[in-house]
Parts: sequence; structure tokens; C-alpha cells
Amino acid sequence: MSPETPTSSAPTGLAPDPREYRRRLEREGDEQIDAWAMELMRDVSIRRGVRQVISEFMRAGRLDQAGLERVFTAGGGPIATLGRTADGDPMVPAIQLFFLVPGLRRTTDDARDRLIDFLVSGFHELSFV
Repeated sequence: MSPETPTSSAPTGLAPDPREYRRRLEREGDEQIDAWAMELMRDVSIRRGVRQVISEFMRAGRLDQAGLERVFTAGGGPIATLGRTADGDPMVPAIQLFFLVPGLRRTTDDARDRLIDFLVSGFHELSFV
């Protein structure tokens, strides 16, 4: 199904375009937003790699590298597992990406908005999942 194809999947949050998707997400509860953000991280890490997830999460979360470390550890991620790529970019094990969601909630007042931004940034990924 392409992103342009309208769906009747309101319970899943899917929508025909990113703007409608954002509107639907804004009506969802925090628990659902968090679950979908963690699922998107998992799915994108499988398809495109952990580095892509981290990059998109940092952009949507408005985080620099120090901010990512703070969010990761605040969410329960062990600092010893946060590393760097050969290029100096932050890297965490794929199975620990989920720590970013509760960490963002604990460290920012507008985490919900940032998580929705992350989900909307992955809108086109939904057509492949």
C-alpha cells in the first residue's frame, strides 16, 4: 500500500498523508505514541539500520550528541553500551533503542511533540512495514 492510498485503519494511526497522520497521532494517548515510536525504531533499524534511527530520532528530538547520551541514560540505557562509529557518530545496540523514548519523556517538557515529529518523519516507512 502506498502512503497516498487512503486507509480505514484509524486504530493503527495510519493515514493517507503526513498531515493527516500527524492529526491522528495528536488524538492518541501518550502510551500509544510511545509504543508506536518504539515500533518504528525497531522496524527502521531492521530495514535501514540503527544509524538511520539514531539520526532521525536526533533530528526529530532536536538533540545533539550530548543530548542523545542524556536521553539514552535517562531512559535506563547503560552508558557503557553507548558508543561511537568510526565517523564519531553515536551508536547504541539495536535492542536498546527503546530506552530513547522514556528518556526523552524524562528530559524534555515537549517530548510528546518530539515523538510525534519522529513518527511523522517515518511516515513513508509505514508503507513498507
